[in-house]
Amino acid sequence: MTGNSGWHPRHHDPLFILAMDHRESFGRTLFDVKDDQPDAAERAAMTQAKQLIYQGLQVALPKVTSGRIGVLVDERYGHGVIDAVRESGTPMVLAVPIEASGHDWFTLEWGDQWLRHVETVRPDYAKVLIRDNPDFDQAQRAGQFDRLAQVSARLREAGVPLLYELLVPATSAQLGQAGQDAAVYDRDIRPGLVTAVIADNYARGIEPALWKVEGLETVEAARQVAAQAKAGGHTADLIVLGRDSPADRLDHWLEVASQVDEFVGFAIGRSIWEDAVRDFEASDRGDDAASRARDQVAERYLGFIAHWQA
Repeated sequence: MTGNSGWHPRHHDPLFILAMDHRESFGRTLFDVKDDQPDAAERAAMTQAKQLIYQGLQVALPKVTSGRIGVLVDERYGHGVIDAVRESGTPMVLAVPIEASGHDWFTLEWGDQWLRHVETVRPDYAKVLIRDNPDFDQAQRAGQFDRLAQVSARLREAGVPLLYELLVPATSAQLGQAGQDAAVYDRDIRPGLVTAVIADNYARGIEPALWKVEGLETVEAARQVAAQAKAGGHTADLIVLGRDSPADRLDHWLEVASQVDEFVGFAIGRSIWEDAVRDFEASDRGDDAASRARDQVAERYLGFIAHWQA
């Protein structure tokens, strides 16, 4: 166990997750892996890169003076990181994904064996990544809700909280309503859709402990989403995800969320480590290059914490 029994993130005691559970996109964008089928050398490089990201987090650790560090990492390339988190001796929140990577609709990573993996790792959170929108195909949505309800119930029985990462991409019609401007969609349309999707999940018995949501542009929108997360006596809190956004956009999302009590931290990945990994892979991959990569990961991670605390 990771030493977090009984601890839950709160607005005044937040959770700062470094997310590196990327698998298909990690290989495709940084290691030129084709069809999510790495060869032995590519797999070794991806495994090493995840260790390097975690080492960057360790560099940051002494400077995190409030809240709690978290790591979201996959078993496929990050099993060494999972072991390191367990052995760190520092209270650190561990989350692992259970969805298969690179699918449009929710699919379990290990099929019928998914719960056995969760029970073996015993993470603090089991994470699902879901893409949904009230205007998506209704039959596909119904099937996804059914699968999620089963997962939610089984996790509840196992005593492992559910971390629900929700992406709400625009339909063509919704983007048209926004004048083909993604920023207008994010500001004016997406908050209402996120609220509706959260309500739809609750109506089908899906009970996350944490909602991991895309950043909101205004405090009013963040409060709207938070109110739905708590509606009807539900107890879930919310954290902000990164969406590989530029630092200034993420800084704004964090500053907005930090003003809403129901938001209790963040989970940010590529915006912290993608440049560091790319630069390392393009270097001689020696000790100096590794040190630069670790320092860059630490600096960016600490920078986002600073904006939450501002």
